[in-house]
Amino acid sequence: MLNQLRSSCCVHPNLIMPFLDFDTNLPHLPEDFAEKLCSAAASILSKPKEQRVNATVRSGLSMVIGGSSAPCAQLIISSIGVVGTAEQNKEHSAKLFEFLTQELNLGQDRILLRFHPLEPWQIGKHGTVMTFL
Repeated sequence: MLNQLRSSCCVHPNLIMPFLDFDTNLPHLPEDFAEKLCSAAASILSKPKEQRVNATVRSGLSMVIGGSSAPCAQLIISSIGVVGTAEQNKEHSAKLFEFLTQELNLGQDRILLRFHPLEPWQIGKHGTVMTFL
């Protein structure tokens, strides 16, 4: 699929950057959680962390999952080319759940993941969109 993506949209594979949006009602997270999340996602999605993984982390939110406001978290993963199939996302889910349950001490039933495939024209960078970079 990545080969199809490369030829169809002319985006260099190293420019395919994941966006992570992490929300939780936990009042506090470890100071280095954002960095650990970026490292884990980079490894799981096979992306270079230093330049390509973008993350927003929010804690202390009012949240309900499954009808309960017990401690919970939600991670939205948006990217070009690496979250576009059920097979890819099943693999990513297993690894992301392992990371999140270990880091946050939450059960899998208190964590939700949402995958959003992006197209190159949906991401702006350097005064243009990824299609033209």
